[in-house]
Amino acid sequence: MSCAILILRLHRGDHVRALRPPCYLSLRQLSHAPPVRCNLQESYRLLQLPEDAVASHAQVKEAYLRMAKLYHPDSGVPTADAALFSQIEEAYRTVLAHITRRQAAWQQSEAEEEEEDRLKTQSPQHRHYLSYEGIGLGTPSQRERQYRQFRVDRATEQVLEYRRRDLERVAAAEEGSMVSRDVHRRSRKVKITQAVDRLVEDLIQESMARGDFHNLPGSGKPLNKFNENPYADPMTHNLNRILIDNGYQPQWIVAQKEIRETADKLRAGLLGTRAKLGDPLTPAEELEWRQCCQTFSEDFDRLNKQVDNFNLIVPLLSRQMVHFNLQREVDRVQRADQEGRLEREREKERERLAEVEKRNSTETANHGLFSWVKNLLQ
Repeated sequence: MSCAILILRLHRGDHVRALRPPCYLSLRQLSHAPPVRCNLQESYRLLQLPEDAVASHAQVKEAYLRMAKLYHPDSGVPTADAALFSQIEEAYRTVLAHITRRQAAWQQSEAEEEEEDRLKTQSPQHRHYLSYEGIGLGTPSQRERQYRQFRVDRATEQVLEYRRRDLERVAAAEEGSMVSRDVHRRSRKVKITQAVDRLVEDLIQESMARGDFHNLPGSGKPLNKFNENPYADPMTHNLNRILIDNGYQPQWIVAQKEIRETADKLRAGLLGTRAKLGDPLTPAEELEWRQCCQTFSEDFDRLNKQVDNFNLIVPLLSRQMVHFNLQREVDRVQRADQEGRLEREREKERERLAEVEKRNSTETANHGLFSWVKNLLQ
């Protein structure tokens, strides 16, 4: 009892200070300091981080959360202190800003070192445009393209000259002037062909330099060549176009055409078989019709296997086909047979009516002629 009274008589907050950690005394003393912006070392001390170590964002955040659990005014712990927590929050921001600046400076120094190394291993850009042997006009990029084309033409001429000399040497070694004239003719033909190609290329380059291609219709607009399917690969589209132009068809188109032709043939055969039977069916005809449907069922099963193979190779999901149902096909054939029978009956009725009308008109004409002859004789 005396112990309880002694504890109650303690000065307000003594029992709280007794429960606080030893490091809290120094932090408490710092909290009574004037509210000035703390420097980097004080920030590290407030967050209880080693000053000589390189702390990361995760370590700083973990230290801040640990201190916030102890000193946040809304934490509900006995060590809560709003003034001290404000200093801890300011220290947290200072340390984070220092780490961010240090990482930015480090990244910038690395980028500068990489750029310096790249410049050391690569010659300046302007050195590429210092000498073009006096070839070309315009900007450096235009002169570079013209000089590249000039080098290609010169190399081609050298190759052709080498081939011409080789052919002439072979011709000189052989006997007879016929071989020599043939070699000379072939060399001249190759040279003329190359000269024509060069002339055309030079004309195109001159037109481009003058700007003749700047006002072409549709310049700067996207090509309308692939508007049919914007998701298709242009290379695949061109290959398919070449195959179609030369009479070839993709495998899935041929398979689809074969499936449709087979289905039409089976339907026509089933309809023909049903047309040969009577309406209504007799027991014998009913048995024959069932056997015929069983035969066509096997044919439709084989056709459905072709449909499965077609669905595996078709490139578009919307082009896939469903299986053929025998009962649905039989119902369709029966409806078509009923419509055909009704149409034939209507056609027979129309023919009968036409025959009756024709007979009536003939009898009327004969009766009129007989009456006219009788009146004429009277």
